[in-house]
Amino acid sequence: MITARRFIPFRFTVHIPCSYQEPKGMYKLRLSVAIFHHDLDMAAFTPLNFSLIIVLLVIASNAFSIKEASIDDLQLAFKQNKLTSRKLVKFYIKEVDRLNPVLKGVLEVNPDALLQANQADYERRIKAPGSSVGLHGIPILLKDLIATKDKMNNTAGSFALLGSVVPRDAGVVMKLRKAGAIIFGKASMTEWAAFRSLTLPNGFSPRGGQGKKPYNLSAHPWGSSSGSAISVAANMVAVSLGTETDGSVLCPSNANSVVGIKPTVGLTSRAGVITISPRQDTIGPLCRTVSDAVHVLDAIVVVDSNDNETKAASKYIPCGGYKQYLKPNGVKGKRLGIVRNPFLSFVSEPESQAFENHLQTLRKPNKLQELIQEGAVLLDNLEIANISTILNFAASGEATALLAEFKISLNAYLKELVSSQVRTLADIIAFNQQFADLEYLSEYGQDIFLGAQATDGIGNAENAALSNLAELTRNGFQKLMKDNKLDALVTPGSFVSPVLAIGGFPGINVPSGYDNMGVPFGISFGGLKGTEPKLIHIAFGFEQATKIRKPPTFKSKEINNILETNKL
Repeated sequence: MITARRFIPFRFTVHIPCSYQEPKGMYKLRLSVAIFHHDLDMAAFTPLNFSLIIVLLVIASNAFSIKEASIDDLQLAFKQNKLTSRKLVKFYIKEVDRLNPVLKGVLEVNPDALLQANQADYERRIKAPGSSVGLHGIPILLKDLIATKDKMNNTAGSFALLGSVVPRDAGVVMKLRKAGAIIFGKASMTEWAAFRSLTLPNGFSPRGGQGKKPYNLSAHPWGSSSGSAISVAANMVAVSLGTETDGSVLCPSNANSVVGIKPTVGLTSRAGVITISPRQDTIGPLCRTVSDAVHVLDAIVVVDSNDNETKAASKYIPCGGYKQYLKPNGVKGKRLGIVRNPFLSFVSEPESQAFENHLQTLRKPNKLQELIQEGAVLLDNLEIANISTILNFAASGEATALLAEFKISLNAYLKELVSSQVRTLADIIAFNQQFADLEYLSEYGQDIFLGAQATDGIGNAENAALSNLAELTRNGFQKLMKDNKLDALVTPGSFVSPVLAIGGFPGINVPSGYDNMGVPFGISFGGLKGTEPKLIHIAFGFEQATKIRKPPTFKSKEINNILETNKL
């Protein structure tokens, strides 16, 4: 017996070339209904049985699918009483249990997530202010270096910080809680934001293991915010937050078919976040759609007294927020600079061909797309001065600057902890040596740590490096943008990240295709400081014109084995 309460439809197909036979008074109907993944094939129904099926189909038509649901979809489902935050959190917990043993995108689930969901549902029932919009009641996953003053850890993927106690929520977490978001858990990441060792694999940490791309388990997940991208792409959470010094939001977004926004440095607070460089680090969303990413960005931009950079950057925050720029005609009239060299040489043939096709879409959007009538003005084959130097981590001076900045920033974070077994970078190096097996020291070493520890503040070498970075930015990206009066730079993939990173500029990566092995890739839009409104306008317009993103199909043998085991 199937009751309406337990009826959970997955798919159903109705074929009705049905005839009515007078003698027997029977309806001939071919109906295939899949319930709980079991096909029921019924050849004939009496009028009473037929009525029951119709009722069940009506219930099915009103069912709400959480997978791939956007924030707006979820809020509408809340409003229509088709969903509660508690049911949503329980769904994601189940998906984490089901998929995370292979994907390893989630490091830990907040033990208080269901309590927060209950509170969100209560506030919605009493119609508390702000309880029906934005991130209220929406679960969000945080990269494991964004501090939360709760039962969760904040470790940057390392056992050295396991059990440490933070003094307060990170600035962005305070904003998320104020917006009513549910802090769902911590995402896995490349340990220490890929700043421990040159050979440490992207997506790997001793605490979390090796994160894997849900579209192709053998492909690279990229970027230190890998778990944030993996988890959103695989529908293990609604939205997520990552951090970027150089590529850690844009790269995993590009590799996992999600949207990543790298905000202007200072637009989001770094207080309470384990950073590499206050000059380059920024906190940004990784989500399945541009709209979702913008919802998150609106919630976290702030002036924070614990991060001085936010005061200067607050001038860029638009009155009315960023959602007002979610308009499908976003590319209309925009001046877009296309830089092919050297970025096209870094991508595969399918990605190169997709990029060419997308340029045509930007120039002259498909006439069938009623939402977009006119295209952008494309300035093709532009060059960024000294681009080979900018992309060279050592030659640009970026490596020299970051080594010194990392030691200063990390020691400041560790000093402020209420409780911790390590208080300095030197302590962490010693911890890794003492627990070499636990931290995979023989496999990957800690050469970057040792290089950072050898620095002694910002001296002559560091100042020279910083001066060179400023000059490269001024004569390269800034000059190109200003001389050509560009609204945005457009490049394939996420290889443009160093150009944006060294100057603190914003960027957005949007899904743009899949290669022959099903591996995703994206397209990047970059701009000058504070140009998030333009970038959002363009990225949303592109997304709506192309509709590229699709969920992973989990066709791999390893995933299927896990799924089959969980069914038993």
